[in-house]
Amino acid sequence: MEKIKYDYGMIGLGTMGRNLVFNMNNQGFSVAGFDKDVSQVELLLKEAEYRTVSATSQLNEFVNSLKLPRVIILLVPAGKIVDEVIHELLPFLTKNDLLIDCGNSHFRDTDARYEQLAKSAIHFMGVGISGGESGARYGPSIMPGGSKGDYERVAPMLESISAKVNGVPCVIWLGPGSAGHYVKMVHNGIEYGMMQLISEAYHLLKKAAGMNNDEL
Repeated sequence: MEKIKYDYGMIGLGTMGRNLVFNMNNQGFSVAGFDKDVSQVELLLKEAEYRTVSATSQLNEFVNSLKLPRVIILLVPAGKIVDEVIHELLPFLTKNDLLIDCGNSHFRDTDARYEQLAKSAIHFMGVGISGGESGARYGPSIMPGGSKGDYERVAPMLESISAKVNGVPCVIWLGPGSAGHYVKMVHNGIEYGMMQLISEAYHLLKKAAGMNNDEL
């Protein structure tokens, strides 16, 4: 019997990756997962139960299980690990495959990867995702950059898994190249700036003004 070919691939099966896999599958997409950590693979397979979800720690098996041209999402820590994953993937990829980096990569790194992979006819998108574990599972805010054509290729999936406000998906193409990761950087700066302000206001009112929690 011919083995199933999966709609999407997910590299990195930690908390975010695993929850995003189940979110995608709930929206009708079959997903194959990959992680070098066998325990993460086993956890996904255990939780997957009846779903059209698979997982492996063998890279060639993972890549060969995907429909052509492939769409592979990377949810690994930003920095050199992203480049290492891409380097290991390249020998297995073919023309028009699409890699989507959903980590918090610096926008300049995203631009460099975009240009480098284009030389091999491999497409690349930098996509910001916000919402943490719960967002990944039930609907994150999604900030995609890259070519408009690549966005349109995956827009139905991104829109279906995203958070909704009054029925409107919290996702829109933000521009070419690293636009998605640039917007995510600004988003993070505002978010953590607000958290810092709340912390400092609490500290001042608690320590200097002597207010208790009810008064605060």
